Amino acid sequence: MSHFAIALVGCAGEWVLEELDLEGCETVDDVVELLRDFDGPIRLLAMEQDDEYAVIARLDVAEDEVDEPMQVFLSNGHAADDYPLAQLFADGLTEIGGDPLDGDEDAPRTVHDVAPFGDAELLSDLGIPAPELVELATREATLPGDLIEAVCDRLDCLAQFEALRG
Repeated sequence: MSHFAIALVGCAGEWVLEELDLEGCETVDDVVELLRDFDGPIRLLAMEQDDEYAVIARLDVAEDEVDEPMQVFLSNGHAADDYPLAQLFADGLTEIGGDPLDGDEDAPRTVHDVAPFGDAELLSDLGIPAPELVELATREATLPGDLIEAVCDRLDCLAQFEALRG
């Protein structure tokens, strides 16, 4: 199962993108540590796997140089049933308008709804309001890579994304 992940670091209008390897990440804290290695006030992670789901995560640094809690948006909660990386991000998230995904290992295999989960507001201050992010994630015939491409386009870093994606 292949995935493609990038870090988007900077602030509105000035982004630096770099491909990330998430293979060694076993928890969200491991992902946070990867993002801490970058220098910038806003650190985003965009990831898609096997055209099944996308993750957008955000780690901000406050004025006192302390990391804010990481915000996460998962485009397809059902992917957490089949993909360990999706499960890593889904643990503890809340379905938009619903119940938390609690990561209960004793639960039936398909326990997650196909709806997006997490914090759909995480890009609102960057010009992508929550309803638009959810619509982009749920639009018929839209692949997870299309969601990331649309986010990069809105953040004015589409050319960098396309160069990395190859």
